[in-house]
Amino acid sequence: MDQSEIQKKIQELQSLAQKNNVDIQSDVKRLQEKLVDGKMTPQDLWKKILLARNADRPTTLEIIHHISENFLELHGDRAYGDDAALVGGVGLLDGRPVTFLGHQKGRNMKENIRRNYGWAHPEGYRKALRLAKQAEKFGRPVITFIDTAGAYPGLASEERGIGEAIARNLRDFALLKVPVLAFIIGEGGSGGAIGIGVANEVYMLENSFYSVISPEGCASILLRDPNKAPEAAAQLKLLPSDLMAFGIVDGIVPEPDGGAHADHALTAAHIKTQILESLKGLEQKTGEQLARERMTKFLAMGRFSEEGGNKANFFQRLFSLNRRA
Repeated sequence: MDQSEIQKKIQELQSLAQKNNVDIQSDVKRLQEKLVDGKMTPQDLWKKILLARNADRPTTLEIIHHISENFLELHGDRAYGDDAALVGGVGLLDGRPVTFLGHQKGRNMKENIRRNYGWAHPEGYRKALRLAKQAEKFGRPVITFIDTAGAYPGLASEERGIGEAIARNLRDFALLKVPVLAFIIGEGGSGGAIGIGVANEVYMLENSFYSVISPEGCASILLRDPNKAPEAAAQLKLLPSDLMAFGIVDGIVPEPDGGAHADHALTAAHIKTQILESLKGLEQKTGEQLARERMTKFLAMGRFSEEGGNKANFFQRLFSLNRRA
């Protein structure tokens, strides 16, 4: 049994445990750690990074057209303009209206220039929020597809408020009173990913990755050598198995043999199966429950500890320092 098959079995166990209200998270974490530590070298891991970046992987629009009917793409943020790097619209998923959002890369140099290689500007994130709020108004689930190295860091993007746009999305996506599902289909980079990634359930394709910084960026800053990107990737723990163990993502969607680029239709079919399965449970909940669970999920992420036994969290310690001052 290879690593992908073992991972699928772990995912099946998690699904079974969830249905029967059994907590096996600590056991799964140990299995994931053994799986990663015992099987994957930095070079093996780097091959997965390259698979996630493969130019022939299915794009957001290709997946949407495979899984939905009558998709209508919508444009513009109603404030500045349209951003071709982040697309969105409405389609039917087995007859059910759904709002789709996602980063869009190109297939060739000309299209990549038009799509800005999937690096979205502020107007892209504002468009995404506009469509998400429209979905909430009409009671449509929101499905997002993440595939970006990050939000565009250029001067024009900063001038138009990229930080504010992403921060607003984090807040307002958390408060949406409809089901939100996120799928990382290639690269999940930094704030550019999380800008449309605040969801009730987050899934990753088998050969995708999700990280606060690219391996090359981490290697340049911390290891002082961009050629050490494979070693940096290993330290970042950015693969689906790592993030499942940490509780950051909720599941891993299998890819065809060779990777998602080998069979776009089959990859899309696996994603559609997961969407339909997730919506069965999420659509039984009220809007208030969905928003509360989404906020609780993301606020619980991350741990802070300090030798010496101070158990207060960051905000408690900060307020304590302010009172003493």
